[in-house]
Formats: sequence, C-alpha cells, structure tokens
Amino acid sequence: MIKKVLVLVCCITYNLLEVVKIRLEHEVVNMRLPIQVLVYPVRRAGSSWQYLVLRRISRREGFWQGITGAVKEGETLDEAARRELFEETGFVPLTLKRIDYSYSIPVKDEWKYMYASDIKEITEYVFLAYVGAETEPVLDPGEHDHYKWCTYHEAVTLLRWPENKEALKRCAALLEL
Repeated sequence: MIKKVLVLVCCITYNLLEVVKIRLEHEVVNMRLPIQVLVYPVRRAGSSWQYLVLRRISRREGFWQGITGAVKEGETLDEAARRELFEETGFVPLTLKRIDYSYSIPVKDEWKYMYASDIKEITEYVFLAYVGAETEPVLDPGEHDHYKWCTYHEAVTLLRWPENKEALKRCAALLEL
C-alpha cells in the first residue's frame, strides 16, 4: 500500500513539474522583446503638414502620444511599425520612413512581468508614416479614446515625454527638406 502511495505521489510530482516546466517555457517564449517603435502619421493639409497624436485611455494614464508598440519575435522594425500603425489606426502608410533617431526608456515596475528579468530598458525606434489627406483613424478603444490631427506646434505641446517631442522635431525637420 505504501509503495502504491509513493508511486502515486511520484507520478503527481512528476506531472506537476512537467506542467511548471511547460508553463515556464511558454512564458519565456512569450516575453516581450525590449524593442519598440514610435510612428508619427502625417498628412498634407494644403501647403502644411498635420501630425496625428492619440490620447491613451485614462487607465493607461491618459497622455498624448504617437503610435507605439513592441516589436514581435522575427519581425523587422519596419514590419513592426506598419503593423502597429494598422492595429492602432487602421492606416496602411503610403510611405514609411525610419528616422535616424532612437532612445531608451526604463522598464517601469508595472511592465517588468512582460520582459525577461535582466531587461532594464527598452529601445524605441522612430518612424514617419505618410497617409492619405482625407484619412481618419479607427481607434482601438482598449488603447486610445481620442485622436487629433495637429500642426507641429500643437502636437509637440500635447506630447508628454521629452523623447517623443524630440522624435517629432526630427520628423518635422525631415519633412522640411
């Protein structure tokens, strides 16, 4: 009887360890890469440019930003920028340009569970996306609750983070060429 109980305990323990192992492997595979993209959609308004900024929903701090998101495993930066632009606005860019600017942001405590334990910062790469003049975004209500097409000065005033402002400045400089 004791032998049967021990065998049963061993089997249960083995199965639990296998479940934990599978779960850990799954979690490691599903960890986010510490790489993001920031995309500023632009369109022509007469002889000037308009920049699209989106407002995060209130439970995500309610700040204004461009389109941002993580790069997925096996995805190039350009592919991630196109995917994020489409997911967050429904836009397919007429042209997408990577800007010669990137920066790092620290991983906040509330984000740490999404990354491998040794990741302390995320690098964000900047893109400029030309979209049609009459195009309006379709927002994901789980991420954003409002959008605004702005002049450069309006947009830079709305943006919260200094790195986002610098990214927008570099996008604007490229448009002036």
